[in-house]
Amino acid sequence: MSRTTRPSGRGQGRPRPGRGFRRPGTPGPYTLMPWLLLGLGAFSNLWQGETSNPWVGGLGLFAFNTLYVSVVFRGFDRRKRESTTSYVLLVAMGVVTFSLAIGYGGSWLLFFPLLSLAYGTILRGRGLGWGLITLAVCASLVALWRGGHSSEPWTIGYGTFISGAVTAAILTLSETVAELRATRQELARSAVEQERLRFSRDLHDLLGHTLSVIVVKSEAARRLAPRDLDAALEQVGDIESVGRQALTEIREAVTGYREGSLDTELSRARSALTAAGIEPVIRRSGPPLTPQTEVLLGWVAREAVTNAVRHSGASRCEFAVRSTRDQVRLTVTDDGTGPVDPDGSVGGGTGLKGLTERLAAAGGSLESGPGPKGGFVVVAELPYEAEYGDQGAAADPECGC
Repeated sequence: MSRTTRPSGRGQGRPRPGRGFRRPGTPGPYTLMPWLLLGLGAFSNLWQGETSNPWVGGLGLFAFNTLYVSVVFRGFDRRKRESTTSYVLLVAMGVVTFSLAIGYGGSWLLFFPLLSLAYGTILRGRGLGWGLITLAVCASLVALWRGGHSSEPWTIGYGTFISGAVTAAILTLSETVAELRATRQELARSAVEQERLRFSRDLHDLLGHTLSVIVVKSEAARRLAPRDLDAALEQVGDIESVGRQALTEIREAVTGYREGSLDTELSRARSALTAAGIEPVIRRSGPPLTPQTEVLLGWVAREAVTNAVRHSGASRCEFAVRSTRDQVRLTVTDDGTGPVDPDGSVGGGTGLKGLTERLAAAGGSLESGPGPKGGFVVVAELPYEAEYGDQGAAADPECGC
């Protein structure tokens, strides 16, 4: 017995994006062309010979239609809409409309709503409201004076006002929606760029530091192997531990949820500097820091250690963390030469530049360069954000991190 599969009723009758679904866009000038059919009554009068001076009426009808098409098409181009030519054409269209309505009356009065519609495509702001009110009043007065139309004079005036007001409202709303869509796309592109920048910074900081530590400990293990096998194996164990930790951090960086700790980074700094033959000195004082501050200063400590191990040639590196109720400062000082740029000058690398942007975004600052007594100095400052109330007690000046 065959078994048939019945399609689910969920989502039936609803267009799916990507499968024939097309988002409605901004209306174009062709959507306003069918309104020219309001002039069929005037054309019928010309055709049946019910209008005096038919050649004048025919030329007037041709001039009105030409001006209407020109004004409407210009109204959908912002640059052309705000030009002087558009206003000149609109005035000319008004002159033709009043001339035909006053001269013939009857069906020719329906050109007033068309003139108002053209006004709605060109005018914006307060000038539109007063212009439509004035035009509607004039249309009512002309209809009252000339007569000859089946509608009441106030109906002509009301239709004139509504035509321009609705047209202007729809076009303004469509333009606003288009601008919002463009802004949303720009924000999406900006978010992608920011995420790429974050990811590149994280990878630089993670891999640069980790590979530097692995190289240093590998060199230490190679030097120790001939005379102290146990110490060399200890360095090899550290290399394995650093590699495993790096894998964990890279996974966390990819998901965007990586959290750091300044204490953890300072502990790693002590181990990496010792393996590189650099004496580490770490001091902390002040109340506890917020997690966000810990993360940012942890990145600074990591980058400073990487530069000290790879470039400084120092024999001593000191980390000083001092926090008050207003400010947090991390100062890293070594007695080496500091990072060297390709041109031979002493300066910061890509990591320090990226960290400068990060701290600036958090309201802080990062400065680096040669110290007053030689060596290289990195100073990171952040505003203190109290998160623990008055529970923060001063830490031990000689931190055992």
